[in-house]
Amino acid sequence: MDIEETKLPGVGLRHDFVTERGRRVGVISQRNGDRELLIYSEDDPDACQFVVDLHPGEAEALAELLGAPRVIERLARMREQVEGIATEGIVVGAGSPYDGRPMGEAQIRSRTGASVVALVRRGDVIPSPTPAQVIQAGDKVVVVGTEDGVRATAKILASG
Repeated sequence: MDIEETKLPGVGLRHDFVTERGRRVGVISQRNGDRELLIYSEDDPDACQFVVDLHPGEAEALAELLGAPRVIERLARMREQVEGIATEGIVVGAGSPYDGRPMGEAQIRSRTGASVVALVRRGDVIPSPTPAQVIQAGDKVVVVGTEDGVRATAKILASG
């Protein structure tokens, strides 16, 4: 399935795709984290028939309903397919210096080269958490990177 990406200057990004039945669907990802779900007209694929405004929590809930829990499964398969890529779920301990703090404060990407691709909290998956997402003890931070980058991320989350 092809997903078309369009930059919207000053707003964010729009992603569109066409379903197997020919219906065009899109999502506008705004810079502030809000999303708009777009359902285009069947008669005119360039005209938007319905727009549903979604705040970040609502977008996460919809993503979960649509299958975001499979993110971890896909990452596991990717690890098997791509040599040199490590995927790990790192549990944040109660003594972590980042317990109760936004994820961005850990600066994982810039310090390790690894990427946080999901956060698992009490069985709920938060795909692509933002830097503003607060980390809590017991969260599992799903990281993708080199083995060294994943180990460095575990160390950062454990001791700073």
